[in-house]
Amino acid sequence: MRTPFVIRFFNSMPRNGWIAMALFAAITIVAMPALHLFMPKESPFYVSNCVITLGGKLMCYAIVAVAMDLIWGYAGILSLGHGVFFSLGGYAFGMYLMRQIGTDGSYHSHLPDFMVFLDWKELPWYWAGSDSFLWSVLLVLVLPALVAYIFGYFAFRSRIKGVYFSIITQALTFAAMLFFFRNETGFGGNNGFTDFKRILGYDITSPETRVILFGLSALVLMLTLLLGRYLVTSKFGRVLAAIRDAESRVMFIGYNPLHYKLFVWTLSAMLCAVAGALYVPQVGIINPSEMSPANGIEIAIWVAVGGRGTLLGPVIGAAIVNLSKSYFTVAFPEYWLFFLGALFVMVTLWLPEGVLGLWKRWTQKGQA
Repeated sequence: MRTPFVIRFFNSMPRNGWIAMALFAAITIVAMPALHLFMPKESPFYVSNCVITLGGKLMCYAIVAVAMDLIWGYAGILSLGHGVFFSLGGYAFGMYLMRQIGTDGSYHSHLPDFMVFLDWKELPWYWAGSDSFLWSVLLVLVLPALVAYIFGYFAFRSRIKGVYFSIITQALTFAAMLFFFRNETGFGGNNGFTDFKRILGYDITSPETRVILFGLSALVLMLTLLLGRYLVTSKFGRVLAAIRDAESRVMFIGYNPLHYKLFVWTLSAMLCAVAGALYVPQVGIINPSEMSPANGIEIAIWVAVGGRGTLLGPVIGAAIVNLSKSYFTVAFPEYWLFFLGALFVMVTLWLPEGVLGLWKRWTQKGQA
């Protein structure tokens, strides 16, 4: 009798992996929100607004890193354009948030403030339905997936890969950034979307709303890790790894790499978009700078630092790089990019398996 899928999946996860997941859930969904909402501000255990916002932002970045790892670490496809999908998700949900601002305390069908400033008379057709939360969620999922599918279909069908694929994705990112910088496109130009007020009628800056967004980010990150774990340990994951290592041999034995690469590429784009939609209400702004080609390179650095092909490594890498960025951009702003470049060179030369790979080697030596 065949073992049910759920039992096989749970058995495939190491016991310490489930313990780590449970601790992460307890801290991010229970402990930190409780310490923020119910602990007095003068208490040393109080978790501030800054920590909640930073934690939510880091978890959004971690989702992007895991999405990047699925296509780079397991499929061997280095994309430098994931900032586009992250930003598309942010803009799609940002449209809804802008429609909630309104004027005179109401939030129905008024023009966003930047359109009023530019003397627009009516909403563009592509803003239709943007005042609906459900429509915005659907747009977050569908629009980046559609863009990724169309782009990926023609790229993978033409068997573009390696450095050529990376260059094309970076060119796509740069073109999208220039498009969104233009005022006449109806996306706020250089300033983008900001000054959000409400989400589902609730004050977006209230502690309760912040905690809910923080908890949602943690939940989506855990679901992303579980989904990634399922994919890479399944037959699909084994075929994907085979495509990464020897694509011509995979084709020779009868598999079509196009479908596998296209699926994981589109899924990765959707995960990035969801991360972008969670990021925007927590940070309070989305503008074309999120599509900067430098951001696409930085995402790849997160994965490389943590350890690509490990799922958990990219989460660690995203946390290390972004916490370092938070420190260096305040203490030594002129040296941040030098530090980032040095970190990438160091990882490439001496830590090819990333921080997680280094940790595994240390633990194996300790057990020997």
